Amino acid sequence: MTYTITDLANEFGITHRALRFYEEKGLIEPARKGQTRIYSDRDRTRLRLIINGRDVGLTLYEIRQILDSYRKDDVTEQNRIAVEFFRRRLAAVKEQRARVDDQIDRLEEACERLAGEDIEASAPRRGSRSRQAELRTGTH
Repeated sequence: MTYTITDLANEFGITHRALRFYEEKGLIEPARKGQTRIYSDRDRTRLRLIINGRDVGLTLYEIRQILDSYRKDDVTEQNRIAVEFFRRRLAAVKEQRARVDDQIDRLEEACERLAGEDIEASAPRRGSRSRQAELRTGTH
């Protein structure tokens, strides 16, 4: 089966420009009929892998390495390469999550602390002017 640039752009929710970009980078290799790009099932499968890789945060270099491994006949090697990149990315995402969790904890603590200080700091201001004068002169 063959596909047009519009077919694949619509199916994957990407722009024509994105498809041309992936072609420029050598990640997909559509045939041409004049100025028209004709995409094959192979291009469609590679595009699905590109989109999935992009969505989990792989770099174009990593995606290319995975795609290039599919040119080999050794499925075990293909899987090993993909798993290697996925594990590396998974470790990086877990590290990011730990940093984000730490930031959330710090922000929540700061909000609680500052909200408490606001209440304490504003308490004397809520009193009358005579109460504020007493606090300044120490005559309470």
